[in-house]
Amino acid sequence: MYEVIIEKKFSSAHFLRNYHGHDEPLHGHNWRVEACFAGTQLVQPEEYLVDFMEVHGILDKIIAKVDYKNINDVAPFNKKNPSAENIARWIYDELAAALPAPKPSRVTVWETDSGAASFVPDN
Repeated sequence: MYEVIIEKKFSSAHFLRNYHGHDEPLHGHNWRVEACFAGTQLVQPEEYLVDFMEVHGILDKIIAKVDYKNINDVAPFNKKNPSAENIARWIYDELAAALPAPKPSRVTVWETDSGAASFVPDN
């Protein structure tokens, strides 16, 4: 089994709605995203699992939507809480929709150096 991990970083602000009964204060993070891919078959003739450049380009477009912004102002987070879990799912969905195959096996969003959330699809 091969596994590829592609990492990106971005900076943005957010707040959680109804956090312990109140809106959390607006605050910022330097986020880190890991997009993971797993598989047993390599693309021929290049012999890679995924095209790093293609994934980097797609992730850049996704991240540009939230980089240096208040995530709460960006759909779907203008209605949905921008928790690390929901951001991981959103990035997974955007990335999976833009890639033919393989789909990501996991997307992890690090809110801090010591706290992260992942979305792993059911297969």
